Order: sequence, then structure tokens, then C-alpha cells
Amino acid sequence: TIVKEPADSFILSNLFDHPQLWNPEAPKLYQATVSIRRNNTVIHTFHQRFGFRTVEVRKGDGIYVNNKKIRLKGANRHSFWPESGRTLSRSVHLLDIALMKDMNMNAVRMSHYPPDPEFLDLCDSLGLFVLDELTGWQKKYGTPVGKKLVKELVVRDVNHPSIIFWDNGNEGGWNTDLDNDYALYDPQQRSVLHPWQLFSNVDTKHYPDYSYIEKAAEKDNILLHTEMIHGLYDGGNGAGLEDYWDLMQKNPRHAGGFLWALLDEGVVRKDRHDSIDTYGNNAPDGIVGPHREKEGSYYTIKEIWSPVQVTKPLLTKNFTGKFMVANNYDFTNLSGCRFNWQLIKFPLAKEGKTGHSVLSSGKSVLQLAPGEKGELSILLPAQWNNADALELTVTAADDHKIVSWTWPIKQPAEIAKENLAPLLKMPFVIEEVQEGNTYTLIQNGIHYNFDMTTGLLSSVIKNNTTIPFGDGPVLAGEIQSLKSFSHYRDGQNDRIVDVLYAGKQDSLYVKWIFNNKSPVKLEYKYMQKETADFAGITFHIDEAKITGMKWLGGGPYRVWKNRLKGATVDVWHKRYNTTITGETFAYPEFTGYHANLYWATIQSSSASFTIYTETEGLFLQMLQPAKQKSSFNAYVNPPFPKGNLGFLNVIPPIGTKFKGAETMGPQSQKNAPVSGLVSGSLWFDFN
Repeated sequence: TIVKEPADSFILSNLFDHPQLWNPEAPKLYQATVSIRRNNTVIHTFHQRFGFRTVEVRKGDGIYVNNKKIRLKGANRHSFWPESGRTLSRSVHLLDIALMKDMNMNAVRMSHYPPDPEFLDLCDSLGLFVLDELTGWQKKYGTPVGKKLVKELVVRDVNHPSIIFWDNGNEGGWNTDLDNDYALYDPQQRSVLHPWQLFSNVDTKHYPDYSYIEKAAEKDNILLHTEMIHGLYDGGNGAGLEDYWDLMQKNPRHAGGFLWALLDEGVVRKDRHDSIDTYGNNAPDGIVGPHREKEGSYYTIKEIWSPVQVTKPLLTKNFTGKFMVANNYDFTNLSGCRFNWQLIKFPLAKEGKTGHSVLSSGKSVLQLAPGEKGELSILLPAQWNNADALELTVTAADDHKIVSWTWPIKQPAEIAKENLAPLLKMPFVIEEVQEGNTYTLIQNGIHYNFDMTTGLLSSVIKNNTTIPFGDGPVLAGEIQSLKSFSHYRDGQNDRIVDVLYAGKQDSLYVKWIFNNKSPVKLEYKYMQKETADFAGITFHIDEAKITGMKWLGGGPYRVWKNRLKGATVDVWHKRYNTTITGETFAYPEFTGYHANLYWATIQSSSASFTIYTETEGLFLQMLQPAKQKSSFNAYVNPPFPKGNLGFLNVIPPIGTKFKGAETMGPQSQKNAPVSGLVSGSLWFDFN
């Protein structure tokens, strides 16, 4: 049907029965071909892809696409590449969309200008919801110019099914005289948003703290945060996201949000020896770096925003291979997904290998409708608990890995026992010497020197070479004074060093055990009576001699208290680096806190050594990150203990560019006091 408008334009319309609908999980497209004929001769033909879908904002309810309520999981995307600025290739567009889809995002906001049409074409075909935005930052256009720009924006982009909202400016750049102009050129009558303002029944508050989202649950507005959790340096983005997302899902009127931002905007400066300039702290806000280098938050977001969620199983002897599964897709049944499982074995520390071996594997499927929960069953072999861990990976119908979890079966004490077994076959000859204030125990030629005035293991010397380890243990974050130091025999074999410290609030008890049938063991107990940034014990290592580390635990990226998701238990290796997130881009960073430690080999230019723990859920503190050279921000620089090799029971959270961690929810608070004694044990292999 052709209907002539009053002006020099026409409306072409038709009725289609049962078209396949477009959504980001199944982006079905059609192509419209329009031809103009004169005297039966085609003088012009125009082709455009489009999709059938509906978009509704239901006041006090939510956002609906194709009559299904949706939540947006997205990032703000700047068009930027270091060597070409805002001029991008198709391959860069594809790369950015692939990264967002891999992080299980379903949406992108065009901050703060319309993108290349090619990018929108790819969002149509690959599947991303889009917020298309009138160019601007924090100032509004005058009405005459603004009307022209709105027309150019909507006429150019109107037929993209991926676009579900128009943004009229950003953060105060809203010329309200332009709001009604979008509808003049948009037959779909999509809603217009004012980012950071309540408009069109949608509250787009930027950088809400946790309490804002809590209180917003009492109101009737739909919430859709067009910017949230500012990712300056290593802060924000993934940090705090789990608490935010859990809270958002509890509010039926919360429609999601957009992290700031997808990437660090860094440009290559020829006048600065081809270094990358991120303009101080104005642009290193990304989940990925300028060349799309993945930061730690990348994997946190991927796990939290996975549309398939599996409740962590309790892997005791009574485990029967059943998992509770939630299908958080908006449109997709899990029937097309595969659940692949593996029972895995980790190599021993002395083997020097990384990764793991697979003992057995299998796969399962599950029919589960969008928004439903169900039970997945896998058939495990009879001796499944001989494995070290169970890995479960969910893949989509196109073989894309949606999410993967590795759940330990054996605890640190069991892994330590297996690793120490070969060492227990060695004879350990022990001697003792005391000179002045130094008490020395010599085990197989290795000298352990204790300072009797401080109680500390001051140094370890092997073959006349000082191992870069000592000055501990010290109670992290507490000033302690020595109360007692003693050494004695326990039976015929053991030699014991007992040390007791006391401080204003807390105390520390240390027991070193030297045995002629095993490596050195440290047992310790302490009290944590007040809230704390961190708690545990620390030593000192000589950073100038450290070349790398290999460890069994969560990795390969460091963690913060409010960014634990995304770290996978495995045997990892990292070379020493001095990366400052957002300023240099060799990831993963070497320094920082690492979760779920089993053992760690500290590699150095003089002598390497391995430490095993029997304590569950222990964090390894590897050195201390250097401060940013461009601009220091306390919110994104959490505290570290004075010692630079720590074994900690709790660690601090990290904040964002604009907010301290304490505003970001339960996981982002300081650590509560602990009643009673906290105990731990470590084994040291310097051989």
C-alpha cells in the first residue's frame, strides 16, 4: 500500500502473517527492496535489512520486547582505536560486538554520538539492543540546530531493529524542545530517554549507589541506569556488580543498566615515542584496554551476566550429580545448550606444569524455558571424588562458551598432603645454633635465622645464597610487640619455635615446627576484634629478585573483596610485571590479591621456593600494585599490608572513580570482626 503524505513523501505498508521476530538472542532479519519505476523502467533501487519486533515501555512495570519483559545488560561504547582515533574499520566493530556478546551482554549504549551505520548493521545481525544517542556530552543544542540533527539521526537509523530507544543528549544536554521531533520520523514511536534524568517513565540515574537502588524499589518508576559502576583503572565495572545485579533482579521494575565503559580510550602519541595516552584519568575507564586487552573485570562480568546460572554444588560424598539451573535468557530455551563436565586433576607443584589433566568427561542437556528454574543431572563415575575438581561448561548451539565453573572437590589440606608426600621420604637433618640475638635452625643445610628480639624469621639462606623471603610472620595491619620467644625440643625429632605477640586490639601466636621427616611448617593463630581492611599474616620478599610465580588457586587475574567472580581455580603462571591497570596494558597484572590459594611457587633470580597452605579460602597477596602516575584516586587504590607477601583470610574491596566502596553494597564493606581465634598453617619447601 502506498499512501501519499501531505509533503513530498510516501508511506509504504503491507501486512505480513507470522513473521519471525527479531531479538538479540535470535536476530532474524529480512530485506526490503524498494524500486522506483518510470515508464516501466527501474531508475533506482534501494535495499535495506530490517527486523520485525515490538518495543513497549509499560509504566510502573518494565520494558517489553515482543511482549516479553527484558533486562538490559550492557556497556557504554565509545568509537575509538589507538591508531585511528574515531575512524574505525569493520573488524574493530566486529571485535567490540564479539567482546560484548562474550561477556553475556545484550545491549550497548552509543555514548555520546551515533555510531557508524556499519556498527548498527552488525548489531542488527549479531544481536545487541542499542540506545542510539544524539551527539553531545553535557551541554544541549540550540533548537534550530538540534532539530536538524535529530532529523538526520532518526532518518538515517530508523529501520534498525536493534535500536530500542533514542537518547536526547546526555547528562544535562537535554533540549526538551527536541523531544517530540523523534516521533516525526519514527513510525515505531520509540521512547526518548534523557540519560541521568527521570523521563518517559524511565529513571536513568547515573552512578547510583546501592542504597539508591534499594529505595527505588519503593517507587513506581522503571529504572534503567544509562551509566553505572564507573570503571576507572581497575576499579568498578565488575567490582560491586554482583550485589547490584542481585538487587536489580529483586525489583520487577528494574530494567538493567550500562557499565562505564567498554574500553579505555587511548591514542598513540607519535610525539611521545608511540606511547598510548589516555588523558590522565579521563579515559582509562574500560573493561578492556585501548587494543581491547582484557582486564580482570571482563571475566567477572561474563560470569555474573551469564544467562545460564548454576547453583554451586556441595561436593561431598553424598553428591549425586544434580545441579539447580536457572535460565535467565529472555527468549531462548536451554534445549539448544550443552552442559559439558570434566573431572580434572591438577599437577603437583614439583612437576612444574600449568593447567590440568582430564580424568573423565561427559555432557548433558536440559529443556528449560526462559525465566524458569530446573534440575540438571550428570552421570558421574563411581570414584568421582578421587578427582581434584569438577568443571562444568555451558555452550550455546553455535558452540560459543557461555560460562564455565571449576568447583574444587579436594580441599587445601588434601592437596598439600599429596604434594608433600614425596618430600616426606627425604631425611631432614636438623642442627641449631645461637649467636647473640640470632637463633638459627639448620635443616638439610638451609639456615633459618630468627631474630630473638623481634621473634621474626629474619632470613633464609641456602648454599650461602639469601632466599628473597623473611621478616615474618607479621599480623597484617596491626602494630604488635613481642611478648615471648622460646625454642625447645618436642620429643626426639621436633624442634619448636614459639612466638607470642600482642597489640592494642589483636594478638598473634606463631609456632614454627622443624621435623627430621618433613619440611618446615608454620602454625599461627590471631584475633580480629575490629572491622578491618584485611586480616592475616605477611612476610617480605625482595621484589627486585622476583621473576614470576606459579600457583594453584583462583586466577589468572587478581581479585578484590567485591570482585571474586571470574577467577578460575587451576594451576597458573605469571611472569613478573609492573602493569598499572589503565596506564600499561600487559595483563594479567602480577601484583595484587589472588583467591583460593592451595600452593604457590615464588620464582626469583636467586632461589625459588614453594609454600603450601592447609587453610580453605586463603588469599595470596603478591607484592603491592604501584600507584598511577597520571592521577591518584583513593577510591580505586585499596589498602595493602606493609608486608608484600601475604596470606590473608579477608581482603579489601575496591571503589569507583566517583564513589568509595562502602556505597556499593554488602560485599563492598570493610570486614567484620571475628569472634574467637582465626587459625592457619603453611608448609615451606626451600629445597
